[in-house]
Amino acid sequence: MGRDKAVIGGRPVREQSVIEKPFGRLVHFEMDDARQKPRVLLVAPLSGMAAPILYDMVLGMLPDHDVHCLIWRDAAEVPVVAGPFGLDDNIAYVVEMLRYLGGATHLIGLCQSALPALAAAAIVADEQARPASLTLIGGKLDTRINPTRVDSLTPTLRLEWFEDYAITTVPAFRPGRGRRVYPGGAELMMLSTYLLRHCASGGELLAKILRDDGEDPVGHPFLKLFFSVVDVPAEFFLDTIARVFHDAALADGRLAWRGSRIATEAITGTALLTVEGEDDDISGLGQTRVAHDLCSGIPAARRDHFLCPRVGHLGLMYGTAWRRDVLPRIGQFIRRNEAVGFGGVKGPDRSARPR
Repeated sequence: MGRDKAVIGGRPVREQSVIEKPFGRLVHFEMDDARQKPRVLLVAPLSGMAAPILYDMVLGMLPDHDVHCLIWRDAAEVPVVAGPFGLDDNIAYVVEMLRYLGGATHLIGLCQSALPALAAAAIVADEQARPASLTLIGGKLDTRINPTRVDSLTPTLRLEWFEDYAITTVPAFRPGRGRRVYPGGAELMMLSTYLLRHCASGGELLAKILRDDGEDPVGHPFLKLFFSVVDVPAEFFLDTIARVFHDAALADGRLAWRGSRIATEAITGTALLTVEGEDDDISGLGQTRVAHDLCSGIPAARRDHFLCPRVGHLGLMYGTAWRRDVLPRIGQFIRRNEAVGFGGVKGPDRSARPR
């Protein structure tokens, strides 16, 4: 994510790539600090926006957490020989990273990554790799609840429409030549339209343009991060349209992974925090909180929900509201749920490193 030159409290932050896989990599953000801190796995959304948009999240969490981030590669850079990459593969990557990092890990999914994070937590629910806590931020788990513009439009369009008009082929001059993708150019057009709408309505993004409230508005300006885009594998994009927007498979208890139903009710040993923004126009109110209904096996004492007032989607992960309101709530929740079953705190299992 280019955090190599970041400095916190006079201490430089180093970005160490721990695991390299065809469509993603696990990055460990290291700094000179002898304290033992809660281990966090932050799963970047595979939505078309590039990982640098998480700059404020990573820097905000680093002082008090041992941060790892699962970052997705630009599909246009992945050779066709690597094969397809669908929603099942997206979930599988999260499962592999949890098994590598061990059961003391606190898992965070946001926006698109909320669903694979929840699915992965269910898959490892009876393993030592089960996360100590699961935090879901502005996630689209059931798009039928308070649907946004995209949520209302997408189910009206057949899957074939997206195949014909939203998918392109990587050109010959890129390493992924011949691969079918949802192109970053299309995402850029979507983001531009979204930004213009906020500017016309006086929305959250207009405020961030007028006053960039990020941690480093000079070195990492909001607009540069906002417009950083990547190509998304066509299989994943179409899977998401079909299984999330059209079928609501997870919300209806029908989402399967490698032939077996994902049983969210089987999650019992992982604490659950959901976070939503009052003014979020990308993930409607209730679309993340529904996780509490889906995870009926988690005791009430190990659940929490935070509705961040007067904050939109991007404000949940970037800027003043993130640092002032959301980050302290997540930090408190993680500290309350540091105790882990299955033998207590355990470090990464180097022998289980995914290939």
